[in-house]
This record gives sequence, structure tokens and C-alpha cells, in this order.
Amino acid sequence: MATTTSNPPRGARSGAERVDAHDKVRGATRYAADDARAGLLHAALVPSRIARGSVARIDTGAAERVRGVRKVYTHQNIGAFESGGFLMGGGFGFQSFYPLRSAQIAYRGQTVAMVVADTLEAAREAAALVEVRYEAQPFVAGIDAPDAQPQAQSALLPQPMFADRRVGDAEAALAAAAFTVEARYELPIQHQNPMEIIATVAEWNEGVLTVREPTQNAEGVRHGLAKQLGIEPARVRVLSPTLGGGFGQKNSLQSHTAAVAIAARELGRPVKLVLTRAQLFHNASFRPASRHHVRLGADREGRLVAAVHDIDQQTSRHDLFPSSGSEITSRLYGVKHFLGRDRLVRTDVQTPGYMRAPFEHPAAFAFESAVDEMAYLLGRDPVAFRLANDTAADPLTGKPFSSRHLAECLVQGSEAFGWARRDMAPGSMRAADGSRVGWGVAVGAYKAAMAPAFATVRLAGDGRVRVAVGGHEMGQGMRTAIALTVSRVLGAPVAAVEIALGDTGAAPQHLTAGSWGTATALPPVQEAAQRLMEDLRTHAPGAGANATALELLRASGRAQAEAESRRRAPGQPEQVYGRLTGGLPAAAGPVYPDYVGFSFIAHFVEVRIEPTTRRIRVPRVVSVADCGAVASPRTARSQVEGGVVWGIGAALREASEVDPRHGGFLNADLAEYVLPVAADIGRIEVGFVGKPDTRFNALGAKGLGEVAMVGVAPAIVNAVFHATGKRLRRLPLRLEDLLD
Repeated sequence: MATTTSNPPRGARSGAERVDAHDKVRGATRYAADDARAGLLHAALVPSRIARGSVARIDTGAAERVRGVRKVYTHQNIGAFESGGFLMGGGFGFQSFYPLRSAQIAYRGQTVAMVVADTLEAAREAAALVEVRYEAQPFVAGIDAPDAQPQAQSALLPQPMFADRRVGDAEAALAAAAFTVEARYELPIQHQNPMEIIATVAEWNEGVLTVREPTQNAEGVRHGLAKQLGIEPARVRVLSPTLGGGFGQKNSLQSHTAAVAIAARELGRPVKLVLTRAQLFHNASFRPASRHHVRLGADREGRLVAAVHDIDQQTSRHDLFPSSGSEITSRLYGVKHFLGRDRLVRTDVQTPGYMRAPFEHPAAFAFESAVDEMAYLLGRDPVAFRLANDTAADPLTGKPFSSRHLAECLVQGSEAFGWARRDMAPGSMRAADGSRVGWGVAVGAYKAAMAPAFATVRLAGDGRVRVAVGGHEMGQGMRTAIALTVSRVLGAPVAAVEIALGDTGAAPQHLTAGSWGTATALPPVQEAAQRLMEDLRTHAPGAGANATALELLRASGRAQAEAESRRRAPGQPEQVYGRLTGGLPAAAGPVYPDYVGFSFIAHFVEVRIEPTTRRIRVPRVVSVADCGAVASPRTARSQVEGGVVWGIGAALREASEVDPRHGGFLNADLAEYVLPVAADIGRIEVGFVGKPDTRFNALGAKGLGEVAMVGVAPAIVNAVFHATGKRLRRLPLRLEDLLD
């Protein structure tokens, strides 16, 4: 098993592998909803009970009579405010539809009123007393509804990035292939359920709005709110220093934030709104349902010669949330003839969005399941078959990869797992207790992306180092990676490094998502720290070669020193910094001028299936990742472990159940939205190839957070086939799927 190690920075204390751990375990870390100052007003939302239509009449009289209620806001009295737009349409929000701007109802659970009161109890009591009469219209509940109409994405969104992925003549190559596999796969709606529920605290002070909200995109929230409220962005500050989990659900402006800000301005007091868990299911983005049709062709030598991957994906009626699953399946192997096509299905829901490995997890489940089936059709070991179809160049563009060590992931993972002891015949392995044992493998990929960023590193005479950079700490370890990098360059103790993240007053905050956070923030931070050292040496020429930054500062006689840097992705023009400062997404990748960038991973999974109940357990997983240099080994391992746990949940537990009668979701709570618990998780071994990708950036680091989940589900499903001989093509797997 390959592992990544790094020398401790000069001056760093051992145990500094996670700089925020001490505060978190002591409960010292503060989140938006922790604000409990005196004078805070509380808001509660009133949800729509229909899936589509309009509000015919709303009676707030009983609610207004509840003691402590300050105001009940509806579309009739909140006043005009603008749309913040849709993130994928040049705007700032997770959707273009903002409740309370009109009487229109676009989805079940949509906000139709907001109560503001002195206490949370009064606000919730009053919200339950608001009476609404609706005019309902027919609606499309889900992707499989009889009146759901798939439409070609390439026609709906005629832009190169949303076009079909096509190389060679896949249909002709399939027709001529010696062996073919064809299968259809189903994946459900899933919802992020971070520990920290979405919350907003808004207050005004001398015409300046300050918003405390857990977000992955503070700059987008800032500019979106300014647009909605008709004020200058300079009059809005957004603070999100720490998130208790984001996973894509907090990647843009929420639909309620402007309403909270309007209430705070009118009432002259700070207002706090915390969504309930059920409202999280109905008022925030989610992973859309998708359907996949995969066709593979291989020659008699065991080479994949053709692949067609067709995807139908759910979107909302008011927005087109694009699909891009074949972006990775077209790059997993050296398939010369590939066709990937996407269709979108409009349904009456809030707009779906990005949930960890948003398209890549479903796409890999379908494609890697089919690849495993092809390996068995050819009588080839699944690992050997994948190795035989590896590629050194990107099949779509012909460009080289910035780096690609997927074969090493497979080899190292198979050795650590003990794959050589596997009997290939399905149903051939048994545990001592009679359980059926299955061993499965699958690979994953995720684009290597970067965005522009500004960074400032300032050293004070007392030894404190302050770093300001665009980025958000969602628990992925960004603060730790930054602190270790700065400590390494400056020779400063990790404990002396203070990092400002998620603060629009410190530095422009680019959206942190898509595994580009570390690759975006670390290069300018490292460069700024190096510039600071160079400047200090200039002013202290007599200092020793191994002097720390603080020693150099004191030798120079200065009170403090500061250096800045700004970096953008290869091929991006200078003008991209305007998108950054304007709150708009500005990430690039995976295709760059001279190469194509991806992170890769291989997962090896053991399942055990109880012989009578057919309960599936996952006692053991080995995952090996190719993510370039590993800046923070401990948090990197944690990222992979978390991705594996989520993959287990996605394969065996998670599904949001659509209500076909009334719209919305039936299991909108943590009691019935089933998640894996500690007892469901066995041993997870994590390894890294650990080879820096210096073509991608000077640090050599690629993304890891998203790719960690890609391929876990098909590895589990392939292991279930190995244990039982049954090919299952619908997630999550259910006990009845395995009953004889």
C-alpha cells in the first residue's frame, strides 16, 4: 500500500495535522445558527401544500394575534425585490425562482409566508396558524411520471460545454464489435443532510447589511443580495468562516435570504431563520434522479472498442440544471469510439443541484457496472480487464493528461486488498458463518479544476501570521492545508497562523466546490508566502540561510511585512478576475490549453450477504487515490473515508421518496431518510499514489473531495454480483432484490 508522508514544517508542533480540531471538540467553533444575542428576532416559514398552482387567498389574522409576532410577510406585503438569478444561467442562486415575489407556486414546500417574532416558539406557533387557499394545477412529480417528457440537452442548452460527447463512430463500432453489453440503470433523488442546517442571520448597521450564513459561495451571496435589494455590493458583507457540511447544498444564494434581510431592515433588528430538516428537503438543492442506458463493445482481444452512454436527468420546470455524467465515463478507458448524450426531464420541484460527485457518482455506477459485466462476458479478471484498457491520452481531445496514475491505483489497491486470492466464479466464496462473500472493484475520476484567487500573507512582530484568501472551510481541511503550507514556507509554528476564509471583507471569495478549493487557494498562498520570504531576505541580508520569517523580520527592524499573490488557471484570461470579484463562478477544467486534468481512484470492496435475510454488509474497503501531492495527509485520508461512507450509503441506504399524489418528498427527515451509521461501516484503508502533478500547478495538488465517492457504489454492486450471481441495476439495493 502506498502512503504519502511529509516532513513536518519548521517550527510546527506534532499533532498539528488538523488545526481546527481543538476548537471543534471543545465546542468553541461558532456557526451561523449559534447567534443568540439579545434582541434577536426569529423567523419561521410557511410551506405550500400543493406542488403547482397559485395562492388564491391567504389569511394571516390568527398568526398576527400570537403574542410576540412582529409581522407576517407574504407576497402581498413584502414589497418588490429582484430575482437573484440562477447560478448556471449567469445569476447567483441555486434556482431562478424566489418565493414571495408573486402568488405562483412552483413546488410543494415552497415558502408562501414568513413569520417574524420575538421568540422562535412564537414564530413557529404563528406559522402553523396561517391559512392558505390554493388554485392547483396539474404537476409532474418525478422523472418516471407518465407525462414526463425528456428533451435533448444539446437542443435546450446549445453551448459547447453541454453538447454531446462524441469521438469516432460509436454506433458503427458497436455493430461490428465481437462482444456487446447493454443495460439500463436507475438512480433515485437524494438529499444532502449536513449536520448544520441552512440558517441566516441578517442585520443592518448604518445602511450596511451583514449576513451570517453557512455558504460555499460568500461572494455570490453578497452580489446576489445586492442585486435583489437594489443596493451596491459594497454595502453587503457575508460571513461564513466555518460550515458544518455543505456538499453542494450551500453553493449559492438561497431562496429565503433576501426575505430575511428585508425583514431585518424593516423591523430594525437582526433576524435569524433556521430551516427545519423537512424544509431542507423542500427548499434547497438536491441530487436529481437519473436514468442511464449503457452499451459497450469489445473485440476478441479484450479491448473496449465502443461505448454509448445515454443519460436522462431530472430538472425543474423553471430552470435547466445540466447533466455532464459522460464527462468522466468517456475518460475512464481508452475507448476510441464514444458517444455520450444527455436529456433533461422537467418536473415540478425546486431546482436540483450539485451534491457530492453530482454527476460522476451516478455515471460511474452505471458505466463501471457495465464494464464489470463485460469483463465477465470475456472471462477476464475485472482488475486485469481495466488495466488492459487504460490509456495515456485523453480519448476525447487527444491531449495528454496532466498526470494519470489510475493503473497504479488498481495495482496498489489489489495488492493491499489481497485480490489475488479471489475466486472469479460468482457465488464461490463463503464466510465461516455461511454468509456469501463478494469482492468487487470499480474506478472513478473527477475533473482537476482551478479558479482564480487572491491571497495575502502578513507577518507581525509578535510572530502571528495572518492569511486572507478566497475559499470556504466546509470540514474538508482547507484551513489545515493552508496552515501547513504557510508554516512550511515561513518556518512559523502552525498555531501562529490565522486564516480568514469565507469573509467577503478579507478577500474575494470564489465558490468552493468541485474539488477545486485546495488547488485554487494553496498556489497563491504558497506564492505569497514565498514572496514574503524573498522580501524579508532582501531587508536582512546578513541572516542565516535557515532563518525563519520571524527572525528575518526582527533582523530587518520592521514591525511587520506583507506579500500578495493572485493566480488563475492555465489558459484563463486576465479578465477572469472580474468574474471573481463580481461573485460569479470562474473555475476552469478539466481541459486546459496543453493537457487534460483529472484525479483518479480505485475502490476494492468486500460484501457479506446474510443467507436468509439477504442483509448486505460491507466489512472492508480499500481505496487508492491519484490526487497529486497530498498537502495535508490526515485530512486527505478523512476525505476519502468520508467519500467511501457516503458511497456505501448511496448504494445501500439513501433515497428520497417522491409523493406522486401531492408532490414533494415523503421521507423528509432523518428518521426515514436512511443513512449509514457507525455499525454499518467496517474497515476502510486509504492509500495515495502521492506523485505531484506539477504540470497542473506548482504545488502538484489535484482535487480529492469529490473523486473519493466516485466508484464506490459500482464496486459494491459488482461485489454483490460476485457473491450472488445477480446483476442489480437500481440504487439503493434492497433486500427483495436478492430474494430467490
